[in-house]
Amino acid sequence: MSLELPVLKERRAERKNAPPPTEDVREKVFEIEAQGDWIVHRVPDDHVEVFTKYGRVKKIPRQNLWHHKSCGQCGHIPGYSTAIFWLMRKLGLAYEDPTDQTSCTAWNYYASATSNAAAQAGVAMRNFGAAYEAGNYPLIHCGTSYGHYKEVREELIHDPELRKQVKGIMEKLGKPFVMPEEIVHYSEWVYAMRRELANLKVLDFSDITATVHPACHYHKLVVEDAIYDRDIYDGQRTAVVTAVVEALGANIGEYSTWYDCCGFGFRHILVERDFTRSFAIERKIEVMKKEANPDVVLTHDTGCVTTLDQSQFAGRAHDRDVGIPVLSDAQFAALAMGAHPYKVCQLHWHNTDNKPLLEKMGIDHESKWAEFEEELRMIEAGEKEFLTWEDADG
Repeated sequence: MSLELPVLKERRAERKNAPPPTEDVREKVFEIEAQGDWIVHRVPDDHVEVFTKYGRVKKIPRQNLWHHKSCGQCGHIPGYSTAIFWLMRKLGLAYEDPTDQTSCTAWNYYASATSNAAAQAGVAMRNFGAAYEAGNYPLIHCGTSYGHYKEVREELIHDPELRKQVKGIMEKLGKPFVMPEEIVHYSEWVYAMRRELANLKVLDFSDITATVHPACHYHKLVVEDAIYDRDIYDGQRTAVVTAVVEALGANIGEYSTWYDCCGFGFRHILVERDFTRSFAIERKIEVMKKEANPDVVLTHDTGCVTTLDQSQFAGRAHDRDVGIPVLSDAQFAALAMGAHPYKVCQLHWHNTDNKPLLEKMGIDHESKWAEFEEELRMIEAGEKEFLTWEDADG
């Protein structure tokens, strides 16, 4: 028997007033600093405050960010990273693209089990130490790195012996033993800055419908640290991508399998790739097509963009109902603000045809491709060294 509406309201009020079911690890982070075990890298004063799953406040720095890049983005979707950089440049915000960052090596942890706790934590803390030394706050591009580093934080908080071991590793590396006050994902920055980004949009997206895939490693690992907003699904789903879509004036397409993994799954993509592709097509893309028929799929993690986009070639080969372009929230926002689809967002690296989407957005992809090819000719001829990042208006 279903509950009557007044009962539902009463229970919701009880949950709202109840204490969070998980501890606030940030309190532990400061306690360990007080013991002299590590340094807490505090969020700068120039930050935005947002709410996480259980109503806690999280601080998102606006600028002076140390970009912890993603190996998968740099290798498979370079326009993902360049779009994030472009957004910051467009807003006139200072940032650092470090040359001394290492991969998070979370593939070892999640996929192949070829590492150990001290090594994994050592990589995380080495990168945090490098950001601290540079005087900029770490911003994590990859959802995998983000989730992994949060789990590393939990391990170091609750295992003094591991903490001692990793501190010794940092001493040998000549790096400070530093834990950030907040571990921040780039999509949280995009969410926090969404209104400032929307103020600079030059294209009308009111006819664009997007379906959103929330990345598992963002909102399912250390769940209490993900951003939720009572204005987005009444706080029942993470808000980061959906709120950006709405701020940019586009429409959200609903579909029933929003909670499902994209199919990447780490071990699946390594040892059962056909499972990954079939899951991405049958549980995600085809369901989106049938239930929402969107113009674009938006997500906020390296593996999710790769899997949902690149798997569609297999669907085409088997005459499945596929064909939805897949972008990150950063690329979507950059396009709305006039970023070049090929020089900045590098959409030619994507597998699924995105030309119909660009046309609906009001972007002349033929002239943009000609501009891109001309710059490549100039680079090849030695007339210039790099691609120019200016927007559509120069």
